[in-house]
Amino acid sequence: MADWKEYYQNEDDDVEQDEEDSGGDYKVSGRDSLVFLIDASKEMFIKGEDGEPSNFDMTMQCVRSVYTSKIISSDKDLVALVFYGTEQSKNPRNSFKHVYVYHDLDSPGAQRVQDIDKLLGEKGAQMAGKILGSGETSLGEALWCCSNLYSDIKLRLSHKRLMIFTCRDDPHGGDGAKDRQARTKAADLKETGVVIDLMHLTKPGGFDVSLFFCDIVSPPEDESELGVQTEPSRKLEDLQKRVRAKELKKRAQSRLTFSLGEGVNLAVGVYVLARTATKPPAVRLYRDNNEPVRTKTRYFHTHNGGILLPNDMKRAQVYGKKQIVMEKDEVDEIKKFDDPGLVLMGFKPMDRLKLHHHLRPALFIYPEEEQISGSSCMFTALLLKCSEKNLFALCRYIPRRNTPPRFVALVPQREEMDQSQTQATPPGFHVILLPFADDIRTLDVHEGPTASDEQVDKMKEIVHKLRFKYRSDAFENPVLQQHYRNLEALALDMLAPEPIEDLTMPKVKMIDDRLGPLVQEFKDLVYPSDYNPEGKPAAKRKPAESGGGAEKKAKIEMSEEEMKNHVAKGTLGKLTVAVLKEACKQFGIRTTGTKKQELIDALTTQLSK
Repeated sequence: MADWKEYYQNEDDDVEQDEEDSGGDYKVSGRDSLVFLIDASKEMFIKGEDGEPSNFDMTMQCVRSVYTSKIISSDKDLVALVFYGTEQSKNPRNSFKHVYVYHDLDSPGAQRVQDIDKLLGEKGAQMAGKILGSGETSLGEALWCCSNLYSDIKLRLSHKRLMIFTCRDDPHGGDGAKDRQARTKAADLKETGVVIDLMHLTKPGGFDVSLFFCDIVSPPEDESELGVQTEPSRKLEDLQKRVRAKELKKRAQSRLTFSLGEGVNLAVGVYVLARTATKPPAVRLYRDNNEPVRTKTRYFHTHNGGILLPNDMKRAQVYGKKQIVMEKDEVDEIKKFDDPGLVLMGFKPMDRLKLHHHLRPALFIYPEEEQISGSSCMFTALLLKCSEKNLFALCRYIPRRNTPPRFVALVPQREEMDQSQTQATPPGFHVILLPFADDIRTLDVHEGPTASDEQVDKMKEIVHKLRFKYRSDAFENPVLQQHYRNLEALALDMLAPEPIEDLTMPKVKMIDDRLGPLVQEFKDLVYPSDYNPEGKPAAKRKPAESGGGAEKKAKIEMSEEEMKNHVAKGTLGKLTVAVLKEACKQFGIRTTGTKKQELIDALTTQLSK
């Protein structure tokens, strides 16, 4: 018997079936957890040059941005904030000196964001000095305290990460005992599955990672990660970029077998690099206790009202006036084309891939060494050869069971680094879903008046003046931004939401300054001298009624030769129904109806003889 959950599934727990279209919703057991371990020594509070914020202020701004983003995107995740090197001590059972647990490992909320706001700016630094203070440093005890935070959580955690923020490359000042204790506790944490990252900040003379922290941080989780960054973060943007890259674990939408030929297989993970940002769906709440309402679906018999079990229901298809009844397994077998995976069909030059072949956001594949050993080596070789020869791989793609196959183009992409040696683009293949032949239509292009060479040259000047380097991430959706600002104001008890800047609006003053007299010159070339764009358009003259008025009835008769030309060219569809009716009367053609297609069929049959 089929599994009950396949038929009776809570609607709130439905998994998005069309993942390759929408980007998919990840179904992961457990919650993500993140612990911020921040150095509270005096060096962290020293302001930068030219009025730049201190390392402590930069760190707190970064932590606040993570808290707010977690509240919006994944409020079930757990976040903690711990300071080490403090004068005051506050931790479970107060067993660790100079360690201050500001926030326990729990879901982020509005109150926690308000607590962080108290530590921002100059007033925040003064407040931190009163609450925390600066004292001795023992990173080993701080790591031990973080280990206890994880062990006290009874929930299942899918990913555990700890981020250390500091500007001191030798926190213990050469104390060997404390260094050994810290290395031991770091090793214990890594054995329990905690990933330790270092977000080191700028310091006079440079930050030397090799002195101490190279033994503390975790190695890269896979080849796509860079591990320890040698350059410290000097600006808030750099720090936020590194934290965003590390705070979430990279999760594959699916893991598939990539077949290069008979007996030659490798494993790849399918990732979504970009997806459309939308407002989160509304949550139905029970009016008495304000708890979320869970929706369940049950099927009942129409005659006796009994609950239908999965084995009580069949699938049926009417064919030849007969109802053919099938089991669910039979329906699944009919839908099945092949097992999920990628199958290499061949290679084509990159110039054969056109812009109109891009139907939807592309996916991305990367090797999965854990599934099939040697996948990374073979994948890298294929990537380099495709990139060198400027080819794309044509493959058959089946994302999951019982889904029809699609043809895809695998476009190679090499790894690129930015100035701070942070990975800007990962190595791998972009998966572009190709259209079938019947997805592409040929349209009748409307031929309008053509511009003169002088008008074209003038417009080229205008376009050249208004050019700028486009970046998709430079324009935020103003509707979404306003929505989240409203939610933030509601959660934080703010009097009014913070104003947003609509980056999609044109900068009129800058455009006018760049163009100067070019716009008026273009208008003089295109529009007549008496043209007024703000004036009311001239009223359309109504056609005269039949049998009355001074205007004559428009002539709609056409000669037989003209009609035959329309039939030969297949352009009868461009004529109006009135013209087609008049033609049928004129040539004595009987029709079965008065619809346009019926008139066209009758004229085509008669005049093509």
